[in-house]
Amino acid sequence: MIAFAVTAVMMVAAFALAARRLLGLRFGTVRTLLGAALAVLLVGPVSQALVGPVAGNQAGITPLWFIILAFACSLLASMVFLAIAEALVPTGSIPGPLEALAAIRRRAGRSRRYLRITRILIRHGLGPYLRGRDPDLGAPSSRLRLARSLREALDEGGVTFVKLGQILSTRADLLPPEFVGELRLLQDRVEPAPWEEIERVVTGELGGPVEEVFASFERQPLAAASIAQVHLARLRSGEEVVVKVQRPGIAPVVERDLDIVARLARTAERRTRWARGVGVGDLARGFAEALREELDFRVEAANMAAVAATSKGSAVRSPVPHPRLSGRRLLVMERLNGVPLATGQAGLGPAEREEVARAVLHALLEQILLNGVFHADPHPGNIMLLSGGGVALLDYGSVGRLDGALRAALQRLLAALDLADPAGVGDALLELVPRPDEIDERELEREIGRFMARHLVPGIVPDSRMFADLFRLVFAHRLSVPPEVAAVFRALGTIEGTLTGLAPGFDIVKEAREFAGRRLSAPGGREEIRTAVAQEAVRLLPLLRRLPRSVDRIVGAAESGRFSVNVRLFADARDRRHMTGLLHQALLTVLAATAGIMAVLLLDSERGPRVTPTVTLYQLIGYNLLVVSAILALRVLVAIFRERREE
Repeated sequence: MIAFAVTAVMMVAAFALAARRLLGLRFGTVRTLLGAALAVLLVGPVSQALVGPVAGNQAGITPLWFIILAFACSLLASMVFLAIAEALVPTGSIPGPLEALAAIRRRAGRSRRYLRITRILIRHGLGPYLRGRDPDLGAPSSRLRLARSLREALDEGGVTFVKLGQILSTRADLLPPEFVGELRLLQDRVEPAPWEEIERVVTGELGGPVEEVFASFERQPLAAASIAQVHLARLRSGEEVVVKVQRPGIAPVVERDLDIVARLARTAERRTRWARGVGVGDLARGFAEALREELDFRVEAANMAAVAATSKGSAVRSPVPHPRLSGRRLLVMERLNGVPLATGQAGLGPAEREEVARAVLHALLEQILLNGVFHADPHPGNIMLLSGGGVALLDYGSVGRLDGALRAALQRLLAALDLADPAGVGDALLELVPRPDEIDERELEREIGRFMARHLVPGIVPDSRMFADLFRLVFAHRLSVPPEVAAVFRALGTIEGTLTGLAPGFDIVKEAREFAGRRLSAPGGREEIRTAVAQEAVRLLPLLRRLPRSVDRIVGAAESGRFSVNVRLFADARDRRHMTGLLHQALLTVLAATAGIMAVLLLDSERGPRVTPTVTLYQLIGYNLLVVSAILALRVLVAIFRERREE
């Protein structure tokens, strides 16, 4: 019995190794062993069927050939099993037993949450829109009613959906004003987490008791939001700090809800035209990426350090983080004494209000246009009036980043607005967004001209309608705004509302023009041209030095008839590997077809010496060629299935 078991195991291992080698790819252990076990089970019946009729009448090598053929047929069956399994269930698509059990638990929790969110949407009258009905956005009353239902559903959905609504409230380029106004009413209203839970988080991030790092730690939070709460503390050195602690257990909840948001977005895009037009899928992906960054306080600490490093000398301060004490769920930063702008602006006079508004606007424009790292959510709660005078920006969980090309395009956009040049504004705008395949540039230029005549003429103080009209103009021409540029628009729209509430009548466009005049060079100005020419000359100088010698060599080669041009095809190793793979597949296909055709011709032949009363030598060779043809064809098919899955 033991010998039989050992033999069976050895045969399974041999078939598994042979199947993998002949197909030239690695497969999962389970499916490989199943295919090998199938081959072992078939060896006996196939051998009996082939060798049985001739075993008593033939001797020598004839039965051995049929036994070899039986093993080949069994191996072929194992390879067919692997090929079908790869086509139906690609390798890696099914998790292991432990992973499957964990996935079942996660799916059960997600399903319960999904059903709860679905019931919330249906209860607020949003169910028909998930089933494919396009929203009625014709009448203002219909839009307002739908926007109120959406806001109430998001509010009831919890932290992730509240955050989603807050982000959508800043996308006036995508949503009608009624939706923007309703979604702005969403606020984080949560009870503080108990001190015992907060202490466990702080201890886990610090790697030791709270008392080892902090001389004192206020147990009552200064403020509590859906993701984190803020406590006051004092370090052993005597420095007073603010400690931002992530609420316990919030990360798994957010991850589960983000998965639901992605699924709802895919469903809406698949079933409704409005979701495809707005690009709900891209919005959901951008929101998920931003929220995951917000859950990692190390990102916020890096954002604070980056803004502080690029804003030295600015009139607006930023708190300094303590990276050594901070972690994924804990952020320790400098404490700035003051009051939020929302509560402290009442004690300011008109001149002080205008001075604060100017300082905040100039700091934000400097971050956007010059530094490339900027605060993306400058609402009144994130602006502090310092006790000793001055202003500070708080909460760097949402930060935008711009590369040099986007900053240059924004500078050109601002300069064109200052010169009242609609064509220049249109060109700069098309540099900021992906250029669509079809766009009426003349109509866009006329729309921009009407926009400028409506909002940017002397005597008119821009208000929130200016940004709303700009967003509508962008949306009307189907310009897809990248997330980086959308963050700029969001920050400017937010700061416009903040400064209008702080200093009514404050002319944002006038101040932006003055900032550009002081801090930016005028496009085409003499100084800018001189600088650009000098930079280009420095870059071209090595080329100019080599140019005469290169020209002399080319002319000499042409005169002597030795001038030639070398073109190297497939210089990239990846291209060579790709073409080699294609050639191998083509060669295997040709060989498989040739072997198959020869097998059919030989099997149809009745001539030649007989190895059995019913089988000739040519037919036996045909059977073997048929097996070879099937093996080669299976190898090509499995490679195709694997490549398609990896794409």
